[in-house]
Amino acid sequence: MATARVMSAATNTSVSCLLLKKPFFSLNKKNPSCNNLCFNNTTKRVSKRLFSCKSIYNPGFQIKEEGQPETLDYRVYFLDSSDKKVSPWHDIPLHLGDGAFNFIVEIPKESSAKMEVATDEQFTPIKQDTKKGKLRYYPYNINWNYGLLPQTWEDPSLANADVEGAFGDNDPVDVVEIGERRGKVGEILKIKPLAALAMIDEGELDWKIVAISLDDPRASLVNDIDGVEKHFPGTLTAIRDWFRDYKIPDGKPANKFGLGNKAANKDYALKVIMETNESWAKLVKRSVPAGELSLV
Repeated sequence: MATARVMSAATNTSVSCLLLKKPFFSLNKKNPSCNNLCFNNTTKRVSKRLFSCKSIYNPGFQIKEEGQPETLDYRVYFLDSSDKKVSPWHDIPLHLGDGAFNFIVEIPKESSAKMEVATDEQFTPIKQDTKKGKLRYYPYNINWNYGLLPQTWEDPSLANADVEGAFGDNDPVDVVEIGERRGKVGEILKIKPLAALAMIDEGELDWKIVAISLDDPRASLVNDIDGVEKHFPGTLTAIRDWFRDYKIPDGKPANKFGLGNKAANKDYALKVIMETNESWAKLVKRSVPAGELSLV
């Protein structure tokens, strides 16, 4: 019989979600200097009505583990305050206001089990990825907390003109969180984006948003890509190289990166988040085909 364990999904507060039709957010800050790739220096207002969410702080929000870790039937489900299952991808809000976003940890730092949201299963629980019926592991530990931005989707029908015309990988947007604390599978962290890397994996665009937890002791010191270089020297290069090379031990070629093989700045990362939130909104409204993706 499968075992089940229930625990809090957030250290201090938790969130629930209500889908609302409202603008996502506006980018209205001007960047006086742009030594790295930028998302223009002019005001941009997003006027489209999107499916977005308000944050509802809920200390009772929990995750429920079913099965044993590192087994094929292991799942991490998310429960609302009524103990009903919800989708971490669709039901947890993305935007929290004041430049903060929710981030869901799939793979804690210094671990190697390849955990991910099961986008084709009801309530999209977190599970360990498989290949040919076997559990997947990275060849070595990942050095940062890794997971997804809820309510985002990289549309496989959209070609990105900035990144060699690559199409989206049909998944939520990935986050690499560079804070010092090791997260837990299913934990929700409040983060602020700092940079973006445009990984091209077997021809598909697979964005990596570099971010930091707002609870990290150094969070106030870093607000953009330059702060990462100053206070976390070498980290952006290390992230790029890690994701470039992790498939090589399995005999596969290295992954590539667009945008000149460099990280783009915070404004560009916000642009990626905005656009993929738009794509997700179209997906859940069924304006685009869902294929095998679960919308529950």
